Order: sequence, then C-alpha cells, then structure tokens
Amino acid sequence: MTAELAHPKRHRRGRTRVLFGAACALVMTVAGVTVAGTAHAEADRTVSSNTTGTHNGYYFSFWKDSGNASMTLRADGRYSSSWDRSTNNWVGGKGWATGSRRTVTYSGSYNPGNNNTYLALYGWTRNPLIEYYIVENFGSYNPSSGATRMGTVTTDGGTYDILRSQRVNQPSIDGTATFYQFWSVRQSKRSSGTITIANHFDAWARAGLNLGSNHAYQIMATEGYQSQGSSDITVREGSGGNPGNPTTPPPGGSNCTAVLSAGQQFGDRFNLNVSVQNASNWTVGLNLNGGQSIQNSWNASVSGTTGTVTARPNGNGNNFGVTIMANGNWTWPTVTCNQS
Repeated sequence: MTAELAHPKRHRRGRTRVLFGAACALVMTVAGVTVAGTAHAEADRTVSSNTTGTHNGYYFSFWKDSGNASMTLRADGRYSSSWDRSTNNWVGGKGWATGSRRTVTYSGSYNPGNNNTYLALYGWTRNPLIEYYIVENFGSYNPSSGATRMGTVTTDGGTYDILRSQRVNQPSIDGTATFYQFWSVRQSKRSSGTITIANHFDAWARAGLNLGSNHAYQIMATEGYQSQGSSDITVREGSGGNPGNPTTPPPGGSNCTAVLSAGQQFGDRFNLNVSVQNASNWTVGLNLNGGQSIQNSWNASVSGTTGTVTARPNGNGNNFGVTIMANGNWTWPTVTCNQS
C-alpha cells in the first residue's frame, strides 16, 4: 500500500468522529485518455476497495476501513457514492493529484440526513505535514464545535469559521504522525457553488496557519462515519456556472474578501483585526451579536455602533481594527465584503 492509500480519515474527538469531506465536488479541466491519436472517455467505474488513480482526466481517491461503501467514477469530474451503517469510516472523491490555489466549481446532490458526514474540499501538504478542509456541508456534527477557533473569512457568498486542531500519532499520508488540521467551515451549508481556494489559504496564513511547501492531492470529497448516506457530485476547475455547462462570470464580479483575526481581549471588550483582500475600494459589513457595540475603530471609516455596522477605506490601506464591547456576548460578528 502506498502512502497515498494509507488514508488518514480516522480522527475522533472523544466518542465523536471529526469527519471532513462530503459530497463536495472539485471542478477541473476535462481530459480524455488518448489512444492512437483519438480521445476516448473512460466508462463508468465502481470502486469499493482502497485505491487511488485517475479517471477521465481527474485524480480520485477512495478509502474505507470496513463495511458497504462504494464510489462510482462517471463522466468528466462526476462521481457518485453511497454507504450504509455497516461502514465504520469511508472517504472518497475526485480532484487533482497536486493541490494548488485554484478556483473550483461544484454541483450535485448530497444526502447526509441526521448523520455524521461531510462534503468538503480536502487535501494535504508536506513540509510541514498539514491536513486541510474547506467544509461546504455536513450532517449532524459541526466540526467547528470541536476545534480551536482562529478567525473567519468571507468569500464566495458566505462566511467560514477558521479552525485548527492537532492529531497526535495518527494515520496520515506519511504513516503514523503528529500534524495539524486546518479547517474552513461554511456557516451556511450548501451543496453547489464556487470555492476560491486561494482566499482560504491566505486567510489561514493571516491567522498564523501556514501550509506546507509541498502539496499532495486535493479532492472534493464525501465522507461518512458510522452513518449512511449518498452523494452525486460534479466538479471542474474555474468559476461560475454549472460544472456541466461552464459560463463566463458576469462583468464586475468581485472576490472581495474580509478576514477576521483575534486582537487583544480585556475583561469587558475585545479587539478584532480585519484584513480586506482583492479590492481597494470596499465596503465591509460587521454584523454584531446581541448586546455588542463598537467602542473604537482605527484605519477605516466606520459607521454605526450596534447591529450591522459598515467600514470603508479612509486612506490607511486594507487593514483595520475595531474594539467591541461584549456585554457578556463574546461571539465574533459575521462579516460581508463588497467591492465599491
């Protein structure tokens, strides 16, 4: 068994398994298999034992430790999966042999039910060894409830919680090892959309979470742990449109991103730093939680003190900060970012 086949999806938190990956799909450029100068699409192929490889121009990975789980590789970037409760843990999906800062689009169906399962972009780096997830949808267990919160990032029409956890002497692509997991967990679940991966990588770096210099595989994965469910996902590389019918993004579209990171905390208030990316003229909305108010701000023009407050550039660059009076509510606000 190669290192890539020794799939490390065996994390548990106490009795609760932290899964990542669920019927999310990564979108990639379609390539056929060339035979005698003619491109031929590969036939559908069902896998139910641990394996990796390529199919219709996409890398795929399938792993399970027991039970009835299978994945059918279909045309282009499409795969479907199903599993039942005889399966302790499984994960699989299509994507790329080497991860990068690509933008991907995915769509399809994901049926988690009230089960422990995830739909996520999933990958690894080496030097250092890091396991990472961009969780788009999940079932009964939210991974953000079991890890250390490091901030948020707003991108691709939603806000994601940024988290980190550590696995000690656990299976990895390089055998048993100790390594960190980096997560972005979408606050509003979805089973189709665009993922601008670079925005997550950059947000992690600003939160002090640095990926390795050597990228291993990167797939859109479905995963289930002691559960049952199914998925049917299609992925491709690029932004906008249905993966099966690519379209050009509308003129004036923006990947404006606002990333929150922790500042100093006091007995009755806390500071947050905000980094705006991919725009120089922007409007950032901070949606404060009940009882909270803005006491102070710097390096931006901030309007309002409670509820939804707005921040705009004031000539001091794309990084600003706020002091929030907690009034007993220490939950960070959600953020939006729009290019002006």
